[in-house]
Order: sequence, then structure tokens, then C-alpha cells
Amino acid sequence: MVPTRYRVADRAVETHDSVTLRLTPVGDGLVPPRPGQFTMLYARGVGEVPISVSACVHGSLVHTIRNVGAVSGALRRLERGAFVGVRGPFGTGWEPESATGRDLVIVAGGIGLAPLRPVLLHALAERGSYGRVVLIVGARTPEEFLYREQLAEWSGRADVVVELTVDSPAEGWDGGVGFVTEPLARLDVDPARTTAFLCGPEPMMRFCARTLLAKGMPAQDIRVSLERNMRCGIGLCGHCQLGSILVCRDGPVLDYRAAEPLLAVAEL
Repeated sequence: MVPTRYRVADRAVETHDSVTLRLTPVGDGLVPPRPGQFTMLYARGVGEVPISVSACVHGSLVHTIRNVGAVSGALRRLERGAFVGVRGPFGTGWEPESATGRDLVIVAGGIGLAPLRPVLLHALAERGSYGRVVLIVGARTPEEFLYREQLAEWSGRADVVVELTVDSPAEGWDGGVGFVTEPLARLDVDPARTTAFLCGPEPMMRFCARTLLAKGMPAQDIRVSLERNMRCGIGLCGHCQLGSILVCRDGPVLDYRAAEPLLAVAEL
């Protein structure tokens, strides 16, 4: 429950309401997180919020933060040299190692690319360990894509299939138009050897999972991230209870066998 002190080493503006912070420890840092885990970030005098780790580089933690409230807004405004309290890492991970030898389908909506980026970075670092790698990313407008330089880099690689789509036509945009379910529906998958990773708004994940189930993929090979109302990170306060689970302890990453009955209940 005691935060570890980190310093903002770098700050990059992603969109009009999102920034990426690279945090370096002041003294001993935390245990390196697994892809999909989150930390609790503390803005002094304001509070703390759960934020997924979008990369871990030589002991530095990278977080992409969207301004959706008082704490995230305070974190987004931090400049280089500012201090942040960090607790964690917490929760379950994507476990991409368990998909070794299989095809990977990674589908992100909006800020959902941040928790999924470590999966793709892992797959690229261990490229020979995986079959086909497909990344599908959706945003409301072209200006709201995260990591635009990296997306351009990944799109130029011959060993990764990248599909970018926006909700509505936009001036100067020559990429896909429509929701992420549309390129996913067109995608040919081998259901017996594919693992899918989904992160974004819950309706998006439900529809994407149903699309993959219709293609014959087993629910246990579809992984989703549920990041609901987490406050303590250790399963103590109960604020993130979702049916029979505590998201901070039993999630945020679940396979769709466990997630489907929870997401199917309105207002749960």
C-alpha cells in the first residue's frame, strides 16, 4: 500500500487529452510488470488511479494516460522532473508466452492500445516464436490514434499485418472507415491455432469476441481486459467487484469463458 517514488523522465503528447510518461525509479524500483498488468499511480495531493503499463524499458515504466478525471488530469499535466507515487504491479497479465507457436490477433479500441502494446512488442522481440501477427486498431478520428510513429513503423513491416480504422470518414484519411469489428470479420483465422487479445470499450470487446466465436475460435483462446473502478489494487476495498470476481485481483485480463457471462449482464 506504500507507493514507491518515481520521477517523470520523459513526456510525449499523444492526443489532445492523452500523454505518455516514462517513469524512472528514485532508488529501488518495483518488480518489472508482466504484459497486461497495471500499477496504481499517485498524484500528490489529488489521489491515485490504476493505469496499465504500456512498456517496461530497463527499469523504467511507461504509462499512457488519458484525462478522464481529477487524478488522471493531474497526471497528464505533469512535466519532466515531477515525482509520482507508484504501487504494483497488480493483476493478471496477457501471458503471450502461452501462445507460443500460434497466430496472434490483437484488437484495440482507442486507449485500449496502451495495455496491448506490450503484447505486440513481446511478439516482435520474439518474432520467430509466433505465426501470423495481426494488429487491428480503431479510433474515433485519425488524430486520436496513440503511438502514431510506431503504428507507421509497424505498418511498414512485412511480418505484421496492421489494419487501422476510424469511426467516420475524415479529410485526408485514406485508411479504413468503420468499427474494428469490420476488418476483424473479414480476417481469415485458423481457429485451432489462434489466440486473440482484445482491449477497448466493453461493447467493442463483446462484439469482437462474438465475431471470433462465430469463426470457430474457442472462448478460452480469446482474452479481454476489464478495467473497472479499481481503487486499492489488492482486492481489499471491493470497489471493483464484478459478479463473483474482484477485477484488480482476478483480472484485469480474463479469458472469454470467464468474461462472457459477466459482460452479458446489463449494468453489472
